[in-house]
Amino acid sequence: MLAGTAALAVAPLLPYRAALAGAEAEVLKAAVAQVQIAPEGYPATEVWGYGGVVPSTEIRLRQGGRLQRRLVNTLPEPTTVHWHGIRLDNAMDGVPGVTQEAVPPGGEFAYAFDLPDAGTYWYHSHNQSYEQVARGLHGPLIVEEADAPDVDRDQVIVLDDFRLDPETGQIAGFANMMDFSHGGRLGNIVVTNGRFNHSMTAKHKERLRLRLINAANAKIFELALEGLEGWIVALDGMPLDAPEPISETFLLAPAQRADLIVDVTADVGAQAHLVRFERDEAFSQVMFEVRGEASTNRRDAPLPLPPNPRMEVTGLEDALTSRLLMEGGAMRGFQSASMDGRPVGFQEAAQAMNFWAFNGTIGMPDEPLFIAEQGRTVRVAMQNDTMFPHAMHLHGHHFREVLPGGGLGPLRDTLLVLGDESREIAFVAHTPGEWVFHCHMLTHAASGMMTRFRVTA
Repeated sequence: MLAGTAALAVAPLLPYRAALAGAEAEVLKAAVAQVQIAPEGYPATEVWGYGGVVPSTEIRLRQGGRLQRRLVNTLPEPTTVHWHGIRLDNAMDGVPGVTQEAVPPGGEFAYAFDLPDAGTYWYHSHNQSYEQVARGLHGPLIVEEADAPDVDRDQVIVLDDFRLDPETGQIAGFANMMDFSHGGRLGNIVVTNGRFNHSMTAKHKERLRLRLINAANAKIFELALEGLEGWIVALDGMPLDAPEPISETFLLAPAQRADLIVDVTADVGAQAHLVRFERDEAFSQVMFEVRGEASTNRRDAPLPLPPNPRMEVTGLEDALTSRLLMEGGAMRGFQSASMDGRPVGFQEAAQAMNFWAFNGTIGMPDEPLFIAEQGRTVRVAMQNDTMFPHAMHLHGHHFREVLPGGGLGPLRDTLLVLGDESREIAFVAHTPGEWVFHCHMLTHAASGMMTRFRVTA
């Protein structure tokens, strides 16, 4: 995933076998598989997945537990696993060239870390991720609360899109200059939990917890409810202070998650839908066939989920401040940026498939964006000086947006910043190490939108 980067002056990287510990860790096998992505009648699609399925096997553990998985790489390329949204030791973050070496074909690496926070997370490749994630290397990671909310069913909904060759049904190629320089790689078939036209059954007055995960490379989902009454109770794994009623459409950018609690209001024999809007048209992302009654009475509005520990963002007045300027892309470009240690113009950068820059640097910089002592509050002002939206993801931490007027938004790990928009985030740098900050439109990250920051003990 690292493009146009020089060697980083960081602590020695772990050899790929150095973290192997204990045969008790379950195997997470990265492998080639055949999966029916397109509708029946089309050929099966060759994918890359953990465990031979797409999305990959759900990992579900309890808050306060410990995750242990031994990655076994049977792919033809090196790979790693990034545990997206989890507060964990830096050495377990899965970023090649920063926290570990990429695991070569035939190699192994053992990931082991505690799970301090309940919530909806996910895991995915972080090596050549614009291709490997698009091929299917991702799966849900669910950390359950000690006291679960009162729901009848807990359902994971992984939203994704694939770009398939319409003749062969196989994943189309990746060397597409349009994807890198515009909004990112968009698919021609949209799926839920790896299935086209996904449906399930539900009961009238049943209460569901829907854990939405956007695993797409660049697609921003605009969603709504039909035949369902619902509340957003958590974003990016972090509970909201109070459930927010869903009265209109809401956006889910790449890498973002949203936990919904919904009541089925559609009558028996009817249908309810999670609706997706595209180009002024509405589509059923998930259809619920309503069969039978779950209850004779509607329940009260849900209570807030229990907050995760030690997530306060304080000290904004004395915070360390930093600035991130996003430049580049089609239709605007940049005058000059540093690539491989020398200044280049946009045309020369584009010839090397590099289209984006942070603070005048293409790809991972030699020096971190900022260095913060452990426990220090940091504020980062972001200016998107491009024509396109960017889903900015902070590794290892959650932040709050600093709103106009000084208020704070909900805790998140990924923020959608629209073209020509200015946003500011604040967070407490709680875990030492080198942490990555990048756009999660994955072709944007691969072609320049990648930086890092350092937390010192």
